[in-house]
Amino acid sequence: MIQKDNAWNTYTEEQLEELEALAKRYRAFLDAGKTERECVTETVRIVRAQGYRSLDEVRASGSRLQAGDKVYAVGMEKTIALFVIGEQPLEKGMRILGAHIDSPRLDVKQDPLYEDTELAYLDTHYYGGIKKYQWVTVPLAIHGVVAKKDGTKVQVCIGEKEDDPVVFVSDLLVHLSGEQMEKKARVVIEGEKLDILIGSRPQPKAGSADEQDEAEKETVKQNILAILKNTYNMEEEDFLSAELEIVPAEKARDCGLDRSMIMAYGQDDRVCAYTSLEALLSVPAQEYTCCCLLVDKEEIGSVGATGMQSRFFENTVAELMDCAGQYSELALRRALKNSRMLSSDVSAAYDPLYGSVFEKKNSAYFGKGLVFNKFTGSRGKSGSNDANAEYIAAIRALLDRHKVAYQTAELGKVDIGGGGTIAYISALYGMEVIDSGVAVLNMHAPMEVTSKADVYEAKKGYCAFLMEA
Repeated sequence: MIQKDNAWNTYTEEQLEELEALAKRYRAFLDAGKTERECVTETVRIVRAQGYRSLDEVRASGSRLQAGDKVYAVGMEKTIALFVIGEQPLEKGMRILGAHIDSPRLDVKQDPLYEDTELAYLDTHYYGGIKKYQWVTVPLAIHGVVAKKDGTKVQVCIGEKEDDPVVFVSDLLVHLSGEQMEKKARVVIEGEKLDILIGSRPQPKAGSADEQDEAEKETVKQNILAILKNTYNMEEEDFLSAELEIVPAEKARDCGLDRSMIMAYGQDDRVCAYTSLEALLSVPAQEYTCCCLLVDKEEIGSVGATGMQSRFFENTVAELMDCAGQYSELALRRALKNSRMLSSDVSAAYDPLYGSVFEKKNSAYFGKGLVFNKFTGSRGKSGSNDANAEYIAAIRALLDRHKVAYQTAELGKVDIGGGGTIAYISALYGMEVIDSGVAVLNMHAPMEVTSKADVYEAKKGYCAFLMEA
């Protein structure tokens, strides 16, 4: 078995201070970005303070991009690509850090509000791979937007402030759960039972006796509608054009008595997204154009207009080349083919409590640094990108030069499970791609856990990649 030292054993006092400062910034990012829209908004706020301009602004000004320029493009408020222009022409290729910013959650349906026995609920449809029983009885928050017919948009965030109410999914009390406890974990909580309890107080009575008789119908629901009207000027029909996501209301926290870990919602894959962003902001302009690409919809197959399977990235690179005076269809194809990428997505951390599903020699461990997966997929590598040995050797060399702690892994034992990333989609362009990321415990649970050391090593590794790959 190839032995890797625990990164905590190597740090100086100065590095430990850097590690804690990074962890603090990362926790703040997690709290500010619990949805893909919020992640994009927070990213734009951060990079504009660092001098980045949008490609739309560059086009409108008529200026031409030069080496050292910093720009970004946003797709439908849910995906973003950031670039630092390099010395070499873009057709020579880019150095790309790609991650996703969507996470498993509960989505509110389009006609969701109903009342049953004087309790008001929102009907939901879960998003991504979840263990449904993990989402009951935990404090939940409502995040999202309501788009109204007049073109206005209302931002919704309920459950994050200290004095905000929270919502939740109820569960059957243990005293009456004999039959429920006999069910398999997959169905002990069914998808249609993941409805959010949002109210129990009837609307105050008003008006004449006849009006009161009519108002007796669904009075709890009517009270909720009155609250939505007063707070957001929202009618029931406005749910039809709303995107409301139900996420854990908990804040990102230090974890462990030694404060060596971070517990938070959405670390798959925002731990890789944030460290990729930090890396791009930390390195000066390089020989090759550097890119940080943060996309949506990976948890459901990278589909749709904001997923990696869309033409967003390809179209954005075409616009970038045009603004640099370098565009042609052939030059675009060369730029994509000649690029090198780290598809930055999380890996499963070895958990000794469930060691039977892992193969120890090929597992990721807390404190051992950035994780590389030569291939992902499932069973016979189905749905996998499989990185070239030559590319892996080059990555190993540059990480060693920069003294980055790293490890290699697979996602569990063969035939036990598996998973995918955006790597195989980028590889369709012919570019060199390998999966890399941070090891996570409780992956896809409401609260996931990472090692601060691995977060720190991920940023170091991404910086090294941008500078030398």
